[in-house]
Amino acid sequence: MLKYLKITGIVILLMSGYSAFAQEVFSLSNPDRALSPYTGMTRQHWKDAAKYLLAGAFSYIHQEDDPMKFPKEPGKSYPRNPGQVPTEKLEGLCRTLFIAAPLLREDPSLTVNGIKVADYYMYQIGLLVDSTSPSYIRKRGKNGGPSQILVEFGALAVSLFVAPDILWEPLAKEKKDALAATMISYGDGPTVGSNWKFFNIFVLSFFKSKGYTVNEKLLVEYLDKSLAHYRGNGWYNDAPAYDYYSMWAFQMYGPVWSEFFGRKYYPEYADKFEANFRDVKNNYPYLFSRNGEMIMWGRSMPYRFASAIPFPLMGMVKDTGVNYGWMRRIASGVMLQFLESPGLMKDSIPTLGFYGSFEPAVQPYSCRGSVFWMGKAFLALLIPEDNPFWTATENEGDWRDKMKRTEVYNRFQDSSRILITDYPAIGASEIRAWCKVKAIKANEPFRASENYNRLSYNSAFPWQADSVNGVVAMNYIIHNSKDEWEPFRLYDFRKFERGVYYRDVVLETNENVKFNLADVPLPNGILRVDRNNSSDAVEMRLGHYALPQLKGLIKESKRKVNGHDVQIIDNGIYQLAMVNLSGWQEMKAIAATGIHPQADQSKVINASVTTTSGTPKIFATLLLWKRSGQKFTDQELLPVKTFKVSGNADKIDIVLTNKRKIEISY
Repeated sequence: MLKYLKITGIVILLMSGYSAFAQEVFSLSNPDRALSPYTGMTRQHWKDAAKYLLAGAFSYIHQEDDPMKFPKEPGKSYPRNPGQVPTEKLEGLCRTLFIAAPLLREDPSLTVNGIKVADYYMYQIGLLVDSTSPSYIRKRGKNGGPSQILVEFGALAVSLFVAPDILWEPLAKEKKDALAATMISYGDGPTVGSNWKFFNIFVLSFFKSKGYTVNEKLLVEYLDKSLAHYRGNGWYNDAPAYDYYSMWAFQMYGPVWSEFFGRKYYPEYADKFEANFRDVKNNYPYLFSRNGEMIMWGRSMPYRFASAIPFPLMGMVKDTGVNYGWMRRIASGVMLQFLESPGLMKDSIPTLGFYGSFEPAVQPYSCRGSVFWMGKAFLALLIPEDNPFWTATENEGDWRDKMKRTEVYNRFQDSSRILITDYPAIGASEIRAWCKVKAIKANEPFRASENYNRLSYNSAFPWQADSVNGVVAMNYIIHNSKDEWEPFRLYDFRKFERGVYYRDVVLETNENVKFNLADVPLPNGILRVDRNNSSDAVEMRLGHYALPQLKGLIKESKRKVNGHDVQIIDNGIYQLAMVNLSGWQEMKAIAATGIHPQADQSKVINASVTTTSGTPKIFATLLLWKRSGQKFTDQELLPVKTFKVSGNADKIDIVLTNKRKIEISY
């Protein structure tokens, strides 16, 4: 039975000898500041976090027949019709098992809400092959294609590998055989040309390990095709995009598959996955802020701290080049980024969004139970407690030892063309990555949306969605012939040269609207030097990052430095400044409602202009930031000493006040 203890207004859940906060916000109990001086988190706290999330899921379970089905949030998430409910329940079952399986591996008697967790999952797994049950899953039809069922069976196979003695061996033989037949019918079949191949791989691999006959030729084919996605520097391409799927999918599945199956049956493939995994340490840690916060970027943002799983899995690999204390600091930091957010939980279940519910970051393939994909992070508990990942003292890695506050640090990955930038002055990280997907008549329009189409993404400034009335953050928008404000989304990378990241871009609805883009990261922001090559007249706007209203009203101010207009906004945490170096007619701060992931109210600075057709023109803009509490100096607002445009605007020579020379050549 569930018991509650109320202490000073906080409700505490007592469960199987452990205490977890049953209110909406997770809180550390007895943080260890000696071992983990930055987060306080130890392996035990990771277990507490897992139990906290599992307790929320089991608050909907009162008897073994109750499915893992949770309240739907308004919006595009499924189920959108009754026919999707069985798949919704399968997602809830298999994804919460990512959390439960590592816990059961250590404590088979775990009980939540008066329910024995192992018994519940074994019973529910049995219902999947019980034709009289509403949870029954039919075998894949003869011509059936890949589906969400394949995804969840792949997840189930992972958990069966993790805790076979608890979840598999106690099943009756007829249940095992029926489950094998059903799951193999999906695993031995078509898939999607992305990370999905691993779902087939895990299903086929698990049942081969248990003595069942599987299609080994197809298994090897999918292994080869999965490895072919690798592009170097730790990054796999998820066809077509680069995003966190490279990490919470490819770079999780590879090491886990190798650990449980590959090294025994296919050691040559395990070696290849391990070699690719070893590259992760060289770039991926720099994608996270000094505090370990992840950047809001790409699809499936409700999976949140699943992004951390490569860090603990480094404990599986004997690599003296890994700074385990830094890896755990990042992993625990990104977990707390969300667990300590008041908006994370609603109805005892994580919301569909980022810090809280946020419909623009939701894709239609998600249901409420989809959020438990974040449970992949708890595969960290496969790492023994005496492993260096858990025993090393937390540290801040290069942020403390190698980065200077007055500098900016770029890490360019040539094969993926990803640029990761770190800003020690505010401890933030930033990414620029591929986006070239049309939105019109697209099968997956989210790939052309704000999830991917921003000029850059920053850990300190989560992306704000575009508004229909023409408010934009960190992108250009163009007033098109349909009387709509259309963002850029069709980018072509050109080069990264001497600290400048070059791209070309064309407007989807009008190929006569095209720009050459040049991004120059600076210690306190970004210098944009963009050339408008459009043959048509253009009404356009450029947005800075947006600020949420978190500590009172967002303040606005204007300045003029050496003849250049400056617009500043300040939310009490950060200040953002936009400086018009060249080309813009107007800048102003614009308030918005309901389009920021951190707060209902927000503001962003937009620059605007209407151009005439004709010769190319340069638009040069400083997009700067600083923590609140100290006024921008004139030198901070204008780090450019000279700015000279030559020829047909095809060469720009810039000298900064720190004497750095920058040549822009498109």
